[in-house]
Amino acid sequence: MKNDCIFCAIAEGEIPSFKVYEDDEVLAYLDINPFTKGHTLVIPKQHRTGLLDAEDSLLASVLPKVKKVAAHLKSALPCDGFNILQNNGEAAGQTVRHIHFHIIPRYAGEPLVFESHKGDMDELKALSERVRMA
Repeated sequence: MKNDCIFCAIAEGEIPSFKVYEDDEVLAYLDINPFTKGHTLVIPKQHRTGLLDAEDSLLASVLPKVKKVAAHLKSALPCDGFNILQNNGEAAGQTVRHIHFHIIPRYAGEPLVFESHKGDMDELKALSERVRMA
């Protein structure tokens, strides 16, 4: 695994994922421990630890893709809204030291809680296919 980073390994295809979007610079895939149905991670394929060591040009490439994937999720699920979450450092809840953006779909009537649960792999696979098609 390149530089011991699980997200780099996912981007390189060494670890399988439920991809919903991919291009030369960015990969988006469903979180296997989601906060809500459709919880998606968007990562640059280039390893950067966090926001402060990511070049502006990298962020300028990633953020429009976060927007694009969020629109696809909103359409495919459908959800009533979404949160975009980006953590920097252990104290902020960053558990993988590779910059990433969480897109967390929100549904009317559900409480606003940031707590993950183990995802159903078959459901994740079907959902990733549905979002890719959107």
